[in-house]
Amino acid sequence: MRVEYLVSESFSTSMLSNSTASTKLIAFAAAAVMASSINACISKKHQETAATPVLSGAPTTTFPMPPLKARSEMGWVFNDGRRATLADYEGKLLVIDFYATWCQPCRESIPRLKALQQHYGPRGLQVIGLNVGGPDDRIKVANFVKELSIQYPLGFPDQALTDLFLSDDQTIPQTFVFGRQGQLVKRFIGYQDAIGDEIEKVIQKELAVQ
Repeated sequence: MRVEYLVSESFSTSMLSNSTASTKLIAFAAAAVMASSINACISKKHQETAATPVLSGAPTTTFPMPPLKARSEMGWVFNDGRRATLADYEGKLLVIDFYATWCQPCRESIPRLKALQQHYGPRGLQVIGLNVGGPDDRIKVANFVKELSIQYPLGFPDQALTDLFLSDDQTIPQTFVFGRQGQLVKRFIGYQDAIGDEIEKVIQKELAVQ
């Protein structure tokens, strides 16, 4: 009887230990998922409800990206229906930000982008927001603009442009800073205050080069 009791007690202790370990493992995994969602959104997660994915095919390019003039035909359509191409911004410091209205880090980046446009716009900076949230997200952009009081222009990119810029990583927001000659200066993936600070430093440095 004593042996049976010891075996039973040992088994119960083992089960309790395994249960505790499993609970800790689940908690750790949940924390990791929460941490990874703080600074960026993965477009693939939204594809479960979006009408189409962000990318239409396999990646076709790698960085460094060619200058804007090499891709001058690529562009986007603004909310009001006007079309623009990369070539239209040669001579300006261009900041292209890929976002979706459902992406919380994208929303958190908007105030900083607004401030950058307002402060550096007179010196040649142009911020352009491009929506890659899928067709279902397009109808939400007008309310998105009003909600966040966005003053810089927003548009919907050509699929070829999206494929080129987000070929190796579909995380959003993604922000690209292009120099006055069309060269890619810096690419930023995700958003937090430190990234906003770095974007501004890059802008300041480029604007200082005449």
